[in-house]
Amino acid sequence: MEWEVVIGLEVHVQLNTKTKIFSGSSTAFGAAPNTQASAVDLALPGTLPVLNEQALKKAILFGLAIDADICMASVFDRKNYFYPDLPKGYQTTQMDFPIVGPGIVTINLADGSSRDIRVHHAHLEEDAGKSLHEDYRGMTGIDLNRAGTPLIEIVSEPDLRSAEEAVAYLRKIHSIVTYLDISDGDMSQGSLRCDANVSVRPKGQAEYGTRAEIKNINSFRFVERAIKVETQRQIELIEDGGKVKQETRLYDSDKNETRGMRSKEEANDYRYFPCPDLLPVVIEQDLVDQLKTTMPELPDAKRQRFEQAYGLSSYDAALLTTERAIADYFEAAADAAGDAKLAANWVNGELSAALNRDSLGIAISPVSASQLGGLIQRIVDNSISGKIAKQVFEALWNGEGDSADAIIDSKGLKQVSDTGALGAMVDDVLAANPDQVEQFRGADEGKRKKMLGYFVGQIMKASKGQANPGVINKLLNEKLGS
Repeated sequence: MEWEVVIGLEVHVQLNTKTKIFSGSSTAFGAAPNTQASAVDLALPGTLPVLNEQALKKAILFGLAIDADICMASVFDRKNYFYPDLPKGYQTTQMDFPIVGPGIVTINLADGSSRDIRVHHAHLEEDAGKSLHEDYRGMTGIDLNRAGTPLIEIVSEPDLRSAEEAVAYLRKIHSIVTYLDISDGDMSQGSLRCDANVSVRPKGQAEYGTRAEIKNINSFRFVERAIKVETQRQIELIEDGGKVKQETRLYDSDKNETRGMRSKEEANDYRYFPCPDLLPVVIEQDLVDQLKTTMPELPDAKRQRFEQAYGLSSYDAALLTTERAIADYFEAAADAAGDAKLAANWVNGELSAALNRDSLGIAISPVSASQLGGLIQRIVDNSISGKIAKQVFEALWNGEGDSADAIIDSKGLKQVSDTGALGAMVDDVLAANPDQVEQFRGADEGKRKKMLGYFVGQIMKASKGQANPGVINKLLNEKLGS
């Protein structure tokens, strides 16, 4: 039987406000445990929450970015449950009247196609604390610094049909929130994480299968692996005569498996009711209109502009616009270089490889956009070859000079284009290889092209890689043709 997987994602995005959603406590990451949790965060008797205006504005910006309905009157609710990292016994969230209504997120797939994924809603809520399982002599420690950090939870419709689509959707959410600068999107710090609702059904069947929810996945790679392994688990279970239980599961990345945690709760299990300490949030249209004027150029619009203005391929433009910082870096490098296509090749190629190798973000790249642009200028004007350019780039990366020009001069790497000097090198190489010259002249066109590469290699070796390849080829063709 052919099976179809059905996936919906619940993406939790920490908003980058300086203080928490209902208190003045700091949201700074990395503080000592339990030093940033106030009486309000813990809902101690006599305290009252006050909504953070910046969190509200950031949620509205996200809604505008996905062309969603903005709820002009939203309500906060209490979701009642007990976990050790939620000592007050409930989470302040939104249920029936969320701040952001239905919207659309367009994902771009590897085959060049795109799909619109429906967003059911996005609501504001507070984050819980964090359980720490290491270095506690077999016990679990609780850090409440994160409790009360503002979140938007973005709930998709079950429109995703593969693990690859789910990752593309999650990456697009990451791009949108970082372009808007409403979150840093750092998954390693928990700023963006997701729950995946996964079910399978026979291909062509309209009715959904029973879903399992995989909780708190915190990397793109783990999202893909978790969905694939859970899909296979459900298919094998059904084909063996079993039934999928509606439950919450945990993904174990070390064993690459999902494990059952608890039966899946329904909404009525949480006993939702309107929060008695917070009034309904009424938004004026003037605020929405004002926020629209602050919207930056978003990923899709930037990708289209890069294709049209710079003549880039869809693939290159998509890579360059995944992150706002990369897009900004590329534009600065392209302006400095005067050659956008070559700048795109270097940003997507050599620079990206070096950043990945050293596990660095583009914001702290050792080679600035202006330095890379200056390097590309020297390729364009034939001062250096592409091969030498890689040496100069590595020197810039290692801090051996302030500019490409300084490194080229100090290391004597300038490309030799003088026809007189190169003509002498060509003569020397041909004189040293009479048998190869004779074979070349007697060979057919296809074999000549291969043999020409041999002569070019010998000349490049003799010039220590500084000979201009274009001039060499021209001289070789003239001399070997005579």
